[in-house]
Amino acid sequence: MNGLGDEGKTNLDGQQPVSRSIFPFSPVSPAGERIRIMLGEDDDGPSPPQLFTELDELLSVDGQEMEWKETARWIKFEEKVEKGGERWSKPHVATLSLHSLMELRTCIEKGTIMLELEASTLPQVVVRASLEELQTQRSPSMDWLSSPTTTHRNLASSSMNDISDKPEKDQLKNKFMKKLPRDAEASNVLVGEVDFLDAPFVAFVRLQQAVMLGALTEVPVPTRFLFILLGPKGKAKSYHEIGRAIATLMSDEVFHDIAYKAKDREDLLAGIDEFLDEVIVLPPGEWDPAIRIEPPKSVPSADKRKNMYGGGDSGQMNGNTPHDGGGGGGGHAVGDELKKTGRFCGGLLLDIKRKAPFFASDFYDAFHIQALSAILFIYLGTVTNAITFGGLLGDATDNMQGVLESFLGTAVSGGIFCLLAGQPLTILSSTGPVLVFERLLFNFSKDNDFDYLEFRLWIGLWSAFFCLLLVATDASYMVQYFTRFTEEGFSCLISFIFIYDAFKKMLKLADYYPINSDYRIDYVTQYDCMCMAPTILENSTVVFGDPLDAESTAVWYFNNTDLPLNATWSSLSKKDCLKYGGELVGKACKYVPDITLISFILFLGTYTTSMMLKKFKTSPFFPTWVRKLISDFAIILAILIFCGVDMLVGVNTPKLIVPTEFKPTSPNRGWFVPPFGGNPWWVYVVSALPALLVTILLFMDQQITAVIVNRKEHMLKKGAGYHLDLFWVAVLMIVCSFMGLPWYVAATVISIAHIDSLKMETETSAPGEMPKFLGVREQRVTGMCVFILTGLSVFMSPILKFIPMPVLYGVFLYMGVASLNGVQFMDRLQLLLMPAKHQPDLVYLRHVPLRKVHLFTFIQILCLALLWVLKSTVAAIIFPVMILALVAVRKTMDYMFSQHELSFLDDVIPEKDKKKKEDAKQKKKMRSIDSDIEDSDFPYTENVPSIKIPMDMMEQEPFLGDKASDSDPEMSPLNVPQIRIEMDPDDNGYRWKSRGSESSL
Repeated sequence: MNGLGDEGKTNLDGQQPVSRSIFPFSPVSPAGERIRIMLGEDDDGPSPPQLFTELDELLSVDGQEMEWKETARWIKFEEKVEKGGERWSKPHVATLSLHSLMELRTCIEKGTIMLELEASTLPQVVVRASLEELQTQRSPSMDWLSSPTTTHRNLASSSMNDISDKPEKDQLKNKFMKKLPRDAEASNVLVGEVDFLDAPFVAFVRLQQAVMLGALTEVPVPTRFLFILLGPKGKAKSYHEIGRAIATLMSDEVFHDIAYKAKDREDLLAGIDEFLDEVIVLPPGEWDPAIRIEPPKSVPSADKRKNMYGGGDSGQMNGNTPHDGGGGGGGHAVGDELKKTGRFCGGLLLDIKRKAPFFASDFYDAFHIQALSAILFIYLGTVTNAITFGGLLGDATDNMQGVLESFLGTAVSGGIFCLLAGQPLTILSSTGPVLVFERLLFNFSKDNDFDYLEFRLWIGLWSAFFCLLLVATDASYMVQYFTRFTEEGFSCLISFIFIYDAFKKMLKLADYYPINSDYRIDYVTQYDCMCMAPTILENSTVVFGDPLDAESTAVWYFNNTDLPLNATWSSLSKKDCLKYGGELVGKACKYVPDITLISFILFLGTYTTSMMLKKFKTSPFFPTWVRKLISDFAIILAILIFCGVDMLVGVNTPKLIVPTEFKPTSPNRGWFVPPFGGNPWWVYVVSALPALLVTILLFMDQQITAVIVNRKEHMLKKGAGYHLDLFWVAVLMIVCSFMGLPWYVAATVISIAHIDSLKMETETSAPGEMPKFLGVREQRVTGMCVFILTGLSVFMSPILKFIPMPVLYGVFLYMGVASLNGVQFMDRLQLLLMPAKHQPDLVYLRHVPLRKVHLFTFIQILCLALLWVLKSTVAAIIFPVMILALVAVRKTMDYMFSQHELSFLDDVIPEKDKKKKEDAKQKKKMRSIDSDIEDSDFPYTENVPSIKIPMDMMEQEPFLGDKASDSDPEMSPLNVPQIRIEMDPDDNGYRWKSRGSESSL
């Protein structure tokens, strides 16, 4: 048992049987072989359904007649009926005694096993089980069928013979059904002590078809398995623990599959042995059994256990293998979408063929309340970005492009892209480097008397041509060289820009409405602000003396301005005072402290409330559907809350301003840019040079964002469309150039926010289990609606004018911070400030030395700092080239880190020959390491002292720890240094490598 056995026996497929024994001479149990065959079978049918396991016990309440009472239940974790019997305990990890597991094994070994039993009622099951028992060894009385009355959750019936095959009303009303999937089945465990048995009666039954056994089960699901244990009085505690043991096994993912596939008793025993192999024993004196262990936030996958028996290689890691819990590796799979076809437009045609079958589903998949939340959230972010960018663009181009052009361009480009692109989850927007390019281009045109819009048109046409050329030649295959290093550098930079801009706008607002830090309550009488007449008015007549009094020496001013005759300067408002040339005098004129204070409250309040409500789905309050609804509409609720706060306070905070008329911002231009006549002919040719920079910018921005959107972590099912996306970006660039609208490309932060708002999770999850991530709601409707609303915003001015700008800046801050979640770079930044003992158990820390992790992080910090400096200066025009340089920096890191280290910290750059050599080298190193090395407390390291011992000496020396411990106390097993033995291929000897210190050798 437990894996001890014949190491020389070979499996059917030539593999060695799974065994954990250190003694090759021990007899072998066929458990591993049986499990390997069972789990390795290819079933055409669906996977076994989820099991609900219920433990019922025969109990006497207040000295009354024995009754069946439900005492515990399992889906993933154990829930007990508290002693009062009126409430369930919190879900917790079931803790079992090793003795109860061994007793359970004996019960399966000696009890009645009935697999594929045909029965439709519980009495039929019991009768057939009793007859089977009678034919084997014992003859239990059948009186237990009618003697103990059957009550289930205080529902009494006269006997088990009265149990109906139809669910009862209370079962149908049970809200616990929401925790179970529709195809769930039940496993009933019945244990108890009776006075008419001299020996235990044990039966394990699997019905051929799941059958509804009436009120036997708490929830109205059909029963597939029954485990019955009845025995003589005096051992109720043991029966209870054995019942808990089999119930826990039935909730175990591996044993659950074995129970469905088992063909005989030996298969079930093999499943128990496998479970015992994985059990971790806690010393009885070092923990409190009364403490219920909380379920983990992330339940470990059972795939590793299955692969170990099913022939999978769970120990080998490479760049395309995701590592659970560490955030390393993973990346984007190099599939057909990124392969160079060698044909003209081959990749584009494959993208169209790949996406065409999903075009219809891209519309009806959006019929969900979550889509409405995503539309409102992304719309507000898009509108805010369009207004901000449009305002900056207007300042940079003397209103040749402004807010209205930004609105129209966003609506047209985004709407067409979401309708026809390969990855409609990507959101198009304007970028900072494009703004810098526009400013430089406008100034150059102005200095050289060029027609700015015509010059820009030809740059756009050339850039679109270059992009179409990249599409035709399948140049998007270079995306596979954009590893996590490049993606994280780019996405973190854009996220930091969002965060920086949000605070920058708030500080600018505080500068415009400064707070009077010198304010003193005692001087409140001195704080005022009055409008005073100007000292000398233009167009005024000066008369010395009163014209009605010749002796008067006063000076009079005759007002020739538009000041109303009945108005006085002191009665004018601030706006009118400045309009008529008056002067504002007083200490209170500069300061409006309430606006800045309330604005920061709205800004930070929107951000923090959005974060809190987004995490509300894990809150213990309210039913599940309420929590999920609040979480889905978190940002919208936060915006509405603080718009209400703003209206309630009544302070005149700056509001969202949108255009009210549909016409170009500048009166000197129209909606169509003529291609000829404004500039010399040679400008049309020279435009190709700056177009190259624009092309690099578009390609890098678009494809890096596409890589981030299409990462395997998002579990997208409908595939990507790198070539098709770039094609539409080029086409839309032609349209926007002719219309004089801004150029658009994929926006990283808003696209990530779009994906986060559409993430799907399991609607049914076991108590104590976190909902599982299922993927993203892939469709085109949300993006299209966002951009349609953006275009209609011109007509929604009466509503949008009530939204305070600080609230939208808070949304900007939320999007910037939220897009950093799950980024490995941020985790590694925290490690720089953490002592080793407080560092989390990340997978890459198990396999990569800490100094190498810090070196990798330091290189990323330097690259990010350089990019930040570049984007903040005039040199921002070469920003896209520097993004491309990140790929070259990552390439040089191949000489600083091993491929094994990079597989955990980054994605391995696809170089077939080099990767094969590294893999072969790694296999040699790992040949003698146990397959569970990644779970060891002593991970393998290369820089350890080694001793070479010839093979002939090994044959003469005694087994380690046998005779040596007798002759030399220093070499007792407790003092033997931790070592491992590795075959040396050069001298046909062994290499012993220490895992301890060098002095221990």
